Amino acid sequence: MVNRIAFAVVVAGLICATAAAADAPASRTIAYVLTHRDWGVYQTLDAKEECPNGQAEWGPREQFKALYIQDGKKRTLEESQLKQEAAIWFPTLEPDRFPYKEASGKIAYGLNLDGKTGDHDFTSPEGVPGIDNQLYRAIGCNDIFRGPTGIVYDISNQWMHTHNYNRLIIELTEVDSLSNDEDVVVTLYRGRDSLLMDGTGKRVIPGGTQRIDARWGKRFVRRMHGRIVNGVLLTEPTDLTLPYEVLVPLEEFYLGARLQLKLSPDKAEGILAGYVNVDDWYRWFNKGWATVFQSYGRMASQSLYKKLRVLADGYPDPKTGENTAISMAAQLQFTQVFLER
Repeated sequence: MVNRIAFAVVVAGLICATAAAADAPASRTIAYVLTHRDWGVYQTLDAKEECPNGQAEWGPREQFKALYIQDGKKRTLEESQLKQEAAIWFPTLEPDRFPYKEASGKIAYGLNLDGKTGDHDFTSPEGVPGIDNQLYRAIGCNDIFRGPTGIVYDISNQWMHTHNYNRLIIELTEVDSLSNDEDVVVTLYRGRDSLLMDGTGKRVIPGGTQRIDARWGKRFVRRMHGRIVNGVLLTEPTDLTLPYEVLVPLEEFYLGARLQLKLSPDKAEGILAGYVNVDDWYRWFNKGWATVFQSYGRMASQSLYKKLRVLADGYPDPKTGENTAISMAAQLQFTQVFLER
């Protein structure tokens, strides 16, 4: 009887070890390339839950008409177009003359960044309270950020596939299991190559190869620790710089950012959450999305800036105490790749 029990224990141990080995990637390493991203805008079909007062109405064209055309007064180029464009690039905190519709409701994508549950926090679609995502409150009722046809949503993901500058890679090393692992190393790189597509040319498939940009992409390299719990990767808060190109190559800066990604051997998907400095993010938005694009979604950026400053909820200025950053979340999708050093 004793021998049978001992034998059973050994067999059980071998089965567990075999299962763990089968779950572990070869060489304890696996990498993924970013294939889709949006700004974590929670949407319902009719938008009435998140935008009960309707969606944005006062875009660049509408504001310009109200300010400089409707009264019939003749103005010079300097007194009209240039003045309005200057207001876009050098916004003030004067009260906005035009009503701004922000997202409300109780649900939003994101993470609990400050470990608290407050009156202005959301609940995640999975029912987790204390979600910090005030950027969603500022942009959630604007068409250009809403899928599937919003300009920012649609073009960002089209050009992510066609512009190699956008090649963001995450590599997991020291991985014992994709199901549960108390300590893995997560490194971010910029890749150099096109994505591997299926026969339709519309879907990215796993198994492609990416060369790491070790020369021009050094500023994007970040290493952090994480853990895998029930197949979900959770990383420690880290400041990140990520590549982003639409019209021109840009950089995105995130403060205290963390990843929450559901992992499989073929893909990873989930959330990047953290904070963005209001002034940095505003300049990034204007550089990447000119006024002509903002007009399609009725997004008047100088009005957006005023709202961002009001909703800012993190990184207070040590002298004034005013918050300089706003919480955010982005939804990400990755596909497995092999890396070439």
